[in-house]
Amino acid sequence: MRRRTFIKTTAASIAGAPMILGAEDKAGSKPLVVGEKEHQFQVYHDWAHLPSRYTWQTTHNVAVDKSGCLYVIHEGRENLKDHPSIFVFDTEGKFIRAFGQQFQGGGHGIEIREEAGSEFLYVCAYQQVKSFAKMDLKGETLWQKYAPMDSGLYAKDEDKKPMKVWGRDRFMPTNFAFLPDGGFLLADGYGAWAVHRYDKDGNWKSSFGGPGMGLGKFNTPHGVWVDNRTGKKPTIVVCDRANHTLQIFDMEGKYLETIKGFGLPANAETWKNLLVVPELHARLTLLNEKNEVVALLGDDVKRVTGKDGGGIRSDAKKWQDGKFVHPHDACFDAAGNIYVAEWVATGRVSKLKRL
Repeated sequence: MRRRTFIKTTAASIAGAPMILGAEDKAGSKPLVVGEKEHQFQVYHDWAHLPSRYTWQTTHNVAVDKSGCLYVIHEGRENLKDHPSIFVFDTEGKFIRAFGQQFQGGGHGIEIREEAGSEFLYVCAYQQVKSFAKMDLKGETLWQKYAPMDSGLYAKDEDKKPMKVWGRDRFMPTNFAFLPDGGFLLADGYGAWAVHRYDKDGNWKSSFGGPGMGLGKFNTPHGVWVDNRTGKKPTIVVCDRANHTLQIFDMEGKYLETIKGFGLPANAETWKNLLVVPELHARLTLLNEKNEVVALLGDDVKRVTGKDGGGIRSDAKKWQDGKFVHPHDACFDAAGNIYVAEWVATGRVSKLKRL
């Protein structure tokens, strides 16, 4: 499935979808709350605000540093070379800085890892950029790399002459997961549909997956995460988006199981015993350590995937408070608040404050 194509396949329903518990009144005095029981959140849509000199150009992914600052990457437009692709906001949503012009037109994945007491950004881009990089939090690039030709998966010169060409022999990376040995995983979600393993210096080591309909094979392996929740043996979670599933692997990349019931799951992240899965089919799903659904947040699946839902993504007037359109990424901060980036052209970053 190409990134720009929205598949109108109704997501599998999950019983007991939580209701919106509060609705903001006209004066804005009553908070908007979603969730149920111990998983309730106060909703702040359009939480991050850009200064007038910048514009959102399809928001993609988000990450939080130790200080609580939020890093947002958007795809950006290829013809706006001097416009940054990464924006940073403080804990109140106030703009701090911007950088990452080299990813403009293809900005996609972003994650943060602490290494020897310092924090670093890992950033990847698709389309004509086709690269991934390690940066400091101010935007200085430590290294930037291209298609892993040693994998044998890519067309000639894919690493030297990246072009805006799609296909299973093309490199279109989408997101990272960090390994305990200092290395990392990189999902090629739009290209070879494989997950690559790298060492701590960004040298390719191996890969697993490839095109298929499940059981270790993928149809758009868009997101990847290492699940280290307490009481569980560490595993690799791959969001197999167009197969509408999560596929679980051991730490060596051996297939273990499939979790069904999602609608285009885009990414995954954990906090304490929770796993959050943003789904392009209009909701966030929270699962406990047994991978049981404990809450559906902002669920608007029926409306967005229905026969009249095609225009909702491009028309902000049709968006509803407390509902999501196309959640593309979500991340937790240290307090368990959730930040959500949606795949919409005008950009939207929401904060769900944990209650």
